[in-house]
Amino acid sequence: MSTKQTPAAGPSAATPPGRLTAAAALTALEGLALAGLGVYMLFVGIAGNPDSPQQAETGGVTLLALAALPLIAARGLRLGRRWSRGPALITQLMALPVAWTLFNTGGAMMAAGIALVLTAVAVVALLVHPATTEALGIGPRDAA
Repeated sequence: MSTKQTPAAGPSAATPPGRLTAAAALTALEGLALAGLGVYMLFVGIAGNPDSPQQAETGGVTLLALAALPLIAARGLRLGRRWSRGPALITQLMALPVAWTLFNTGGAMMAAGIALVLTAVAVVALLVHPATTEALGIGPRDAA
């Protein structure tokens, strides 16, 4: 007789809760936006006519490197990895000052700042929800 339980024993083990999937999707969207902006800056630095090609290229490489954090965190969230919640939360905390700066710039950037702050707050709310923390195996355990 085997006393091992398979991971697919319950319905929650097979599919992550919707909140976790939504948090992963929004975090991935942020990472893709950063990566897209990084590629754009690299392209402008190489093929365009920026004021400072070196600054545009350095900014592009920096954005591509920064895009790795939310993309890796999103993948971890999607797979239900416990460690991924920290990097995802850090990404949202880093997004708040960026959103504030965009909002204070005015014009179309104001809309981008509002969208970014709404996304960051939504992801934080999704990640601290009890169903999400339970799905990730974070929080107090029952003594039973």
